[in-house]
Amino acid sequence: MSGNMYGYVRVSSKDQNEARQIRAMAEFGIDARHIHVEKQSGKDFNRPVYTKLLHRLKAKDVLVVKSIDRLERNYDEILRQWRIITKEIGAAIVVLDMPLLDTREGRDLTSTLIADIVLQLLSYVAQTEREYIRTRQAEGIAAARARGVIFGPKPKPKPGNFAVCLQAWRNHAISARQAARELGVSHKTFLKWAREEQPSA
Repeated sequence: MSGNMYGYVRVSSKDQNEARQIRAMAEFGIDARHIHVEKQSGKDFNRPVYTKLLHRLKAKDVLVVKSIDRLERNYDEILRQWRIITKEIGAAIVVLDMPLLDTREGRDLTSTLIADIVLQLLSYVAQTEREYIRTRQAEGIAAARARGVIFGPKPKPKPGNFAVCLQAWRNHAISARQAARELGVSHKTFLKWAREEQPSA
């Protein structure tokens, strides 16, 4: 390969630890100007930095990633991106954490076959791991709700004069909107509170 070598680094917006990936790129010999960093979750493929880099790639160039899930976590999308880069563009891919995934020139047919098999296996594992995490999160939320844990913003506390306003509204002395204004809340919130105070049958 005689083209340019680019590094692609991706971290989620909540995980700012891109230093490890950047250091690995530098140790591999990639010029700092050619290391592209994206702070974007892997849950979708809305990645402007990657898209711009993909358009810049030409035949004989090399794209380096630290691990296969930095490229993508969806099984089909990993294989699609791999095909676009290696077949349609004619560039090479190097995955630092998996030396078998190296499509640069000088590799024999057996090595290429092994790389294809390993790619499909790792792609499957990456997606399965993500689905497992998502399932565990859903199970954890369901278990927490069963224990009475309430998610979302905390309920707004009722003002001290709520009982007085509620009684006045029930006695038709004031309207619901007047009661809401007196309490400094929305009409909807007052009616919600009023429903909560209704005695059970």
